[in-house]
Amino acid sequence: MKKVIIIGAGPAGLTAGYELLKDNNGEYEVIILEADNRIGGISKTVNVDGNRMDLGGHRFFSKDEEVMNFWKELMPLQGENSFDDKKLEREKPLVVGGPNPETDDKVMLIRDRVSRIYYLKKFFDYPISLKLETFTNMGLVRTIKAGFSYLKCIFVKRPEDSLENFYINRFGKVLYSMFFEKYTEKLWGRHPSQISADWGAQRVKGVSISAVLKNGLKKLFRINSKEVETSLIEQFWYPKYGPGQLWETLAEEVEKCGGKILKDHEVSGITVKDGKIVSVECIVRDVIKEIEGDIFISSMPVKDLVVAMNSKQEVEKEALEIAQGLPYRDFITAGLLVKKLNLRNKTDMKTIGNIVPDCWIYVQEPEVKMGRIQIFNNWSPYLVKDIENTVWIGVEYFANEGDELWNMTEKEFTSFAAKELVSMGLIEDTDVLAYHEEKVKKAYPAYFDTYKDMDKLIKYLDSFENLYCVGRNGQHRYNNMDHSMATAIEAVRNIKIGKKSKENIWSVNTENEYHETKK
Repeated sequence: MKKVIIIGAGPAGLTAGYELLKDNNGEYEVIILEADNRIGGISKTVNVDGNRMDLGGHRFFSKDEEVMNFWKELMPLQGENSFDDKKLEREKPLVVGGPNPETDDKVMLIRDRVSRIYYLKKFFDYPISLKLETFTNMGLVRTIKAGFSYLKCIFVKRPEDSLENFYINRFGKVLYSMFFEKYTEKLWGRHPSQISADWGAQRVKGVSISAVLKNGLKKLFRINSKEVETSLIEQFWYPKYGPGQLWETLAEEVEKCGGKILKDHEVSGITVKDGKIVSVECIVRDVIKEIEGDIFISSMPVKDLVVAMNSKQEVEKEALEIAQGLPYRDFITAGLLVKKLNLRNKTDMKTIGNIVPDCWIYVQEPEVKMGRIQIFNNWSPYLVKDIENTVWIGVEYFANEGDELWNMTEKEFTSFAAKELVSMGLIEDTDVLAYHEEKVKKAYPAYFDTYKDMDKLIKYLDSFENLYCVGRNGQHRYNNMDHSMATAIEAVRNIKIGKKSKENIWSVNTENEYHETKK
């Protein structure tokens, strides 16, 4: 029996554990080590007195049918309407024989995808679309400037040596300045001119003004193209009690199959011998614990992985320098329970309390530091204890560990978030009923500094034949949940067939398409 040590109990680590064990004929012993006392990684759900927070917002949608089926098998799609759909008489594509979310907990809801940009105290589509409302909100002068700016970018292309130039080549400088420049700087703490264009290729993928125009003209003139039309998804799946519920369900399945999940086990040292990893050291309540293994799957941050190796033996100098220089952006959410939002719902979408229908609002207003606002009522009615009388929101900030925001106390930080919302006119300060803070370290692997040499680091890590790097932080790649799962599935396939090349694991999420489009 081979002993497999998996570092991290997030989507990638749990998926790897389950894939190894589900058809296991006694071939693998699986131990998952989790540094936190909660599973799910950055996809966990936090319960605050009956109000649940989704850290960062997680839509369950994938172009990978294998991943979609994986989710559906764990949590079946709803067969009856949820509380809000029933009350508002909204129609959803229900599954015959599926569970009733009003009585069953293990159920995947079907939710409407609504995310918009808030800028100039108005709403714009996200991603930006070219329709009358967009031009009206921008105003005549801005619209004319944006049009000429875009025409210029068609004929004069910039070298794509930065994220700034990547965006300008696709949208023109005016639209870039309006909808990308300040938000990107909020997200990464650096100006787009200092960030690699790789991040744009990773997240924007095929979205540009030309693509928007092309699709708009096809719809306007009802042109039938031989190409399959690509459009944004309109609906996605979502666990009744948030993403963490699915990962908790998967953790139960791993344990049913004989796997062990050890929480509060922070990997601090990794021992290498003869080109293979032989053991890891964990800090468990201030006690060092060594765990040996035959195969190691890591979803811990690449920086921490290499530093942990270096603590036990000397790591190749170049690899260590690259790993230590990899940048990250940390994340803080202020959960605020409020009586009401001052935003008017001007859409034709019905909501409880007539709140705006958005799951996410991307805040582009330059005078505030917040990046996004989540409205948990719209993700699932079951995330909010009293959905008919309160609005439960997450005010999201991007930070660096140790900076001014990060070092605030919970009371200081949540008060700061509430004051920003008040300054924008979105809430009244007297309407805040409760608050909560969640901090997430290394939430966003960043594409600057030593990232340019990531290929060299990958080559070094792949030289350890029994080490497999998976997941968002495990690969230092801005992966979504489905991509993280796919890396784990590929890794397990390699392990089972004895495939030595790991190229297929690293190549997940390199397709040149926007994440939330369908054909």
